[in-house]
Amino acid sequence: MGVLRRAGTAGVVDRRGARRAGGDRRGAAGVAGERSDPLTLLRALGVARRYGTITALAPTDFELAEGESVALVGPNGAGKSTLLAILAGALEPSEGTVERREGLRVGWVPQQPAHYGRLTARENLELFARLEGERRPRAAADRLLERFALPDDGRPSAELSVGNRQRLNVALSLLGSPDVLLLDEPTASLDPGQRRRLWERIAGGTICFATQNLDEVEHFADRVVVLRDGEVVFAGTPREYEESELEVFH
Repeated sequence: MGVLRRAGTAGVVDRRGARRAGGDRRGAAGVAGERSDPLTLLRALGVARRYGTITALAPTDFELAEGESVALVGPNGAGKSTLLAILAGALEPSEGTVERREGLRVGWVPQQPAHYGRLTARENLELFARLEGERRPRAAADRLLERFALPDDGRPSAELSVGNRQRLNVALSLLGSPDVLLLDEPTASLDPGQRRRLWERIAGGTICFATQNLDEVEHFADRVVVLRDGEVVFAGTPREYEESELEVFH
């Protein structure tokens, strides 16, 4: 499986996405970082982020195992996006470290679209396919255009619907055959039908996703980590979360 290596966090956002991985790894209750598993792909040790006197994320431990799907749940400002950005290497922690299995490829889907609005969906896909080292960029674009039902009509991506722009954002992250997909509220702007279709296209790999949609937690998460005011207040299975009757959104 390889050893975990400390990951650098500063620099360009990694646009790579998730490779489907086998196994159903149901999480155990406890703190976010309580798991210790030889299949661990990604681990955060005491990571925190502060902006002056404001703490966006208190020191937090977190692990993601191969084949696992973990939901980060909490209201706006809870620290979900901060933790995901640190795990992705898009944000430097104020303290703590992130370790990744050697050679791990991490895909990052931020809340805001991370593509070029003046380019078409195809042009974006072919551009990022080249950057990710795809041998056949056009074929990769063809595959993802079909998989995500994206328009190929010459319109700049800035003129696409919100749903199409969000699907393009996720499609871009799937280039490069990576191992882990980190999703920051990928379905926030989608209607129920669009959410279902998006999950049909990405479920089944090693995923950590932020959400405020409890249906997604029930249907797509093996483990739930709840954050509030920058701190982890619960970690366990979806059933344990439901039985806890924890008031998250108030």
